[in-house]
Amino acid sequence: MTRDGEEHHVTSAATRTETDSLGSREVPVDSYWGINTLRAMENFPIASVPIAVYPDLVAALVTVKQAAARANRAIGVLDDERADAIDRAAQEVRDGALRDQFVVDVVQGGAGTSTNMNTNEVLANRALELLGRERGDYAYLHPIDHVNRSQSTNDTYPTSIKIAMIYGVRRLADQLEQLSAAFAERGQAFADVLKVGRTQLQDAVPMTLGQEFTGFAHTIQEDVVQLRRVVPLLAEMNLGATAIGTGITADPLYRDEVRRQLQEASGIDVVTAPDLIEATSDAGSFMTLSGTVKRSAAKLSKICNDLRLLASGPQAGLGEITLPPRQAGSSIMPGKVNPVIPEVVNQIAFAVAGADTTVTMAAEGGQLQLNAFEPIIAHSILQSLQWMARGCATLREHCVIGIEANEAKLAAQVDTNVGVVTALTPYIGYAAAASIAHTALTTSTPISTLVIAAGLMDEHQVHRVLSPARLSGIELATGAIPVITEAMLEQHARDAAPRPPQA
Repeated sequence: MTRDGEEHHVTSAATRTETDSLGSREVPVDSYWGINTLRAMENFPIASVPIAVYPDLVAALVTVKQAAARANRAIGVLDDERADAIDRAAQEVRDGALRDQFVVDVVQGGAGTSTNMNTNEVLANRALELLGRERGDYAYLHPIDHVNRSQSTNDTYPTSIKIAMIYGVRRLADQLEQLSAAFAERGQAFADVLKVGRTQLQDAVPMTLGQEFTGFAHTIQEDVVQLRRVVPLLAEMNLGATAIGTGITADPLYRDEVRRQLQEASGIDVVTAPDLIEATSDAGSFMTLSGTVKRSAAKLSKICNDLRLLASGPQAGLGEITLPPRQAGSSIMPGKVNPVIPEVVNQIAFAVAGADTTVTMAAEGGQLQLNAFEPIIAHSILQSLQWMARGCATLREHCVIGIEANEAKLAAQVDTNVGVVTALTPYIGYAAAASIAHTALTTSTPISTLVIAAGLMDEHQVHRVLSPARLSGIELATGAIPVITEAMLEQHARDAAPRPPQA
């Protein structure tokens, strides 16, 4: 195999000889994979990432093979002994065994054939062992004739990656729900903490920190709903289509039986596509899923941007919240702590956005009856799902649950912020409110002090109108609106008018 410009060969102290249509090769005697996998390892030294990096994919691949073996036995095209051995071998891998034998690169040519053959060979050789025979005794149980019976890469591979993606979607949705709950808990904790809202990075009107964090919780929960809506699209399979959708080499009874067996084995409500020709060539569901994951990633990245802004400083920034310190932030500046957890989630989002572009181009690049680029689609989406789930867990565990509000700083900001005056305009009028705002900006005097001093409202009225519940809109105004008399407005106008210079 070529790795980083060097030539390497798979060698072992002992080998067995295997033969395919291209000739014979020596395969390590202790490997469960065979000659087709060996050729793939030599041909595709691209990412140096084996398919085993995605446990969901390995589990899905062998689950499909398990369902196929059971279906073939049920319809009478595979004998009980071989079917049972394949079934048992598949279950062992589902339970975690032999994962290190799934060695072909995630990036490969051939529309997934190398992945399919790697799976066939591992299951065949383990099944042979279970039958008391030597690995490589393909005359008795063959990777293609028996493990791959009634199948083609072109229906088993896309079915497998869809199953794997459903597993990944479920895991990501669960992590997003937990993250949403963590933000909601912080929202509850900060429910009475008043702060200044901002639009376009400029001061706007008051809100509570609780409302801000509850908003994060709700927007994440929306993505849970959107992700789960994609599952039925992925659950439409082309299993039984074989090469291009015509079902050639498969018994007519196989299609319905394998769907039933796969549904039982996977626990997923799979359905057979109504048009297997279309389903074999179409990559629409992959684009839908990828776009949905990108949407969630972009929104999560925006939240992380907000957390970094709110925690900026701690002295010269906003400094409204404090993130849990996770590690020293600088090799040169003592005491510096960086928002490393939101930063890593930002980077996950960037990778997800790039992966979505890859999926789009790969889906568009398919030709005629098959998309040959499903391996890169699978790699891109499975990585996005895996990284997003891990990112959500990391953000929740190492950041969100430990966020604290800097209440004294927030209170001081609200007290002198001119945005507060917006809440007074229904009571004192726009002109008077504008004058109060101008004075507050130039003198840094609290709004409430200026309003009371101007005689526009008494202390009780000001405190009621400017209460956190009123300012944030949590509690509707109750009681009578204070009556502002013409005399009060005239007096305020006189007080606010420019005075002529003293002689």
